[in-house]
Amino acid sequence: MTPEQYILLYEKYLSGLCTTEEEELLMQYHDSFKVQDDEEKKLADHDRFIRHSIYQRIEQTVSNQKQRVFKMNWWWAAASVLVLAISAGLLFNNLSSKPKTVVKNNNTKTIAIQPGKNTAVLTLATGASIVLDNAANGVLAKSGNTAIKKLKNGLLSYAVDKTKANQDANTLNTLTIPRGGQYTIVLPDGTNVWLNSQSSLTFPTAFKGQNRSVTLKGEAYFEVAKNKQMPFIVHTNNADVRVLGTHFNVNAYQEDGNVKTTLLEGSVRFSNAVSSALLVPGEQGISDAADGRITQKKVNVNQVMAWKAGYFMFRDDDIHDIMKQISRWYDVEVIYEGKITNMKFGGTYAKNKDINELLKGLEYTGLIHFKIEGRRIIVMT
Repeated sequence: MTPEQYILLYEKYLSGLCTTEEEELLMQYHDSFKVQDDEEKKLADHDRFIRHSIYQRIEQTVSNQKQRVFKMNWWWAAASVLVLAISAGLLFNNLSSKPKTVVKNNNTKTIAIQPGKNTAVLTLATGASIVLDNAANGVLAKSGNTAIKKLKNGLLSYAVDKTKANQDANTLNTLTIPRGGQYTIVLPDGTNVWLNSQSSLTFPTAFKGQNRSVTLKGEAYFEVAKNKQMPFIVHTNNADVRVLGTHFNVNAYQEDGNVKTTLLEGSVRFSNAVSSALLVPGEQGISDAADGRITQKKVNVNQVMAWKAGYFMFRDDDIHDIMKQISRWYDVEVIYEGKITNMKFGGTYAKNKDINELLKGLEYTGLIHFKIEGRRIIVMT
């Protein structure tokens, strides 16, 4: 088990979502992640102060877990609750040599900014729109031989009657996820798609012809049903992903410019008008919006897929990139005051928590501060 996997599992435990098997796995591995006392002695005074300040919060959190508490090394627990992460017992955060004072930002107001939820709008070929979080479970509409059903737990399904002639291939639907939302859909071919906040997917109500084509804006994870006779193609704003049946993630937010495809299983052909690349599992392809060049690199798949698992996972990430993710999930506006340098942060945080906890966690580094005004977050040094 990697440190990242351990952190994610422990945060899931604190949220009360672990299965019995997962709890047993957590207890089995926790002794392997202990930090020895002599390692702590090597830390600077201000680093040690930060660790002990975090420890006090961890102790309080763990003490509230009734009949589910077991003794655990607080250093690893800290990484799961706050935005401080570790590697070989060291802080990921690039703390300067100058001591920092860890303080609570008195300007941060506690308001009801709730985390995102399962919410989406389905637009039919007729132009009619259905707000899925308000719709009852069951059949929402029919398009030719396809029944559109809302299932429990935020799942939309397209069931095609294969005993009848297929006349739905040119009928397009669009599933739109607002800021502060997420949703899962099962396409007519059995492909599962998880859509992230501020994303949309356009697709036919039945696939027919030489390929299965969909159009994505934003971010989505695909588990494509295998069909060697009909390749599955994801079109984005400046690149396409072509597969036969595999698992992959596509990040194509227009404001980010570049399109990123990360492969988890199988193989994909990632291409644009200029170049093309074949990805292998654990590899990410990046299509540059400026020159069309595609680069390939190995990535931490757990970090890429953290959004689908219900977490923010930062690893030496720029504060601007972090705040983009936060603004999409919590549906807030972000404003920067003063000179915000390219500070890097690391850590893992559950997306179902109140936004104030996340911001206070970032403030524990002493490098950044926040002020909340309504649904606006002001970032300050």
